[in-house]
Amino acid sequence: MTRNALFSTALALMLTLPLATAHAAAPPADAWEIGPIIDGRNYSVGMPLRAAEGRDGATFVIPGPTRADGHVHYVTVPVRDLAGAKRIMLRYRIDAPRGTRFLQQQAPDGEPATLSLYFQRRGDSWRARHPDYRWYAPAGRDVVLAPGVHEVSIGLDENWIAMTGSDARTNPRGFARALNNAHRVGFTFGGTSGRGHGVFATRPARFTVLEFRIE
Repeated sequence: MTRNALFSTALALMLTLPLATAHAAAPPADAWEIGPIIDGRNYSVGMPLRAAEGRDGATFVIPGPTRADGHVHYVTVPVRDLAGAKRIMLRYRIDAPRGTRFLQQQAPDGEPATLSLYFQRRGDSWRARHPDYRWYAPAGRDVVLAPGVHEVSIGLDENWIAMTGSDARTNPRGFARALNNAHRVGFTFGGTSGRGHGVFATRPARFTVLEFRIE
């Protein structure tokens, strides 16, 4: 049996396993868009457009076992704005066999992958003329992907990083405008190659949103 066939068989078995915990506060599964979609192209290759509804919350499979099999980049929900909000919190679970590696699909040496909280200003063209429309968790606040239950909570008074590398302290006006005109919020997958440049898993892995709050 080929490696991809083994991966598919193991994945099918994993998705039939019972889940134990109950739903916590989070948007419904069909609110979570898996992208980004730029000029009609979805950069999350091999992924559905929407998360599926699982017993514990919105869920999706991280592609693999190689980058050629797909990769996940941005997972977001719409938001009216973030004016007056204090914090974004995500609690999630990754179900995967022991020995699973999560890798950046653009990193040449198979570097470990991370998750970053994220929000985006309305009207983003995904071009250089909008350098401060996308904001990612502060330096050192992205989380290395690993099996298990994890929680990340980041205040909106912390030093978030813009797409081009400026931050909330050096570009406070751009950060404030993005908060007041926020359009999407959620999390991204990437790492040193770029916070949203995509990841894949070397063995079957399922990601479940257990709780997501804007406080």
